[in-house]
Amino acid sequence: MLPRTLPALALAVLLPAHAAGSAEPPLPQLKAYTVHESWRQPIAPVRIADNTWHIGTANLGAILVKTADGAVLIDGGMPQAADMLLRHMADLGVSPGDLELIFLSQAHADHVGPLAELRRRTGARVAANAESAVLLARGGSDDIHFGDAIVFPPVQVDRLLMDREVVELGGMRFTVHFMPGHTPGSMAWTWTDSDDGNSVRIAYADSLSAPGYQLIDNPRYPRIVEDYRRSFDVVRALPCDVLLTPHPGSSGRDYADPAASKQMGCAGYADQAERDFEAQLQAEREAVR
Repeated sequence: MLPRTLPALALAVLLPAHAAGSAEPPLPQLKAYTVHESWRQPIAPVRIADNTWHIGTANLGAILVKTADGAVLIDGGMPQAADMLLRHMADLGVSPGDLELIFLSQAHADHVGPLAELRRRTGARVAANAESAVLLARGGSDDIHFGDAIVFPPVQVDRLLMDREVVELGGMRFTVHFMPGHTPGSMAWTWTDSDDGNSVRIAYADSLSAPGYQLIDNPRYPRIVEDYRRSFDVVRALPCDVLLTPHPGSSGRDYADPAASKQMGCAGYADQAERDFEAQLQAEREAVR
């Protein structure tokens, strides 16, 4: 394999003679998937409840739940996050071999980027619905809205899930709730933990935004509007003393500065998302008139 850059003399030797005098411009360079610094900024693990921790970056969720029979990870953030996640797991007394299950909220690179590497290095089994499994296996390519712009290392799913299916580990019961819209396979997860001896119902609900999506007459997703509206109701009905979201700021949470958090519940999260969605839909209607 050639190094990323070569001096001009070396290129002259390596490239065929006709290349230098070609009338056509060179093909474009590949561009990496770049994101805001806060999505890549490591922070110390943040305690959510007695057994539930955020171990991701300042502004991307990665939730670790410890049980008597091993640990569960929900989401992982960007592809380059694997080493950080394993370090944070170790800080909490969880070795790679202790990670038993990996769940996800959606199959976009900023949430499932490191899952293939984590699966390989830990032996954990990945569980997801069929819609997400297809996109995971393609490494995010041919995304309905983004094409091949946000690809990631492909991930093999070990267990396919049905809506409202319960996955049990070490006495903890994790229920998956399908909430298509942001992606066709978007999911929420709910479980019950304790907080200083008190029972607390935790919901990790996927994004409800539609960033730049075509909502009207979308040939790849004809029922996108109906799915979003149904998913708003799904999120409102979740058992939800504590709400967590893949982008914590979407639900008012600030992991880097917990004192600045203005946390909302599931109903408030769905209500705000629905208002934003209907405004976006109306703007699109007016634009196509």
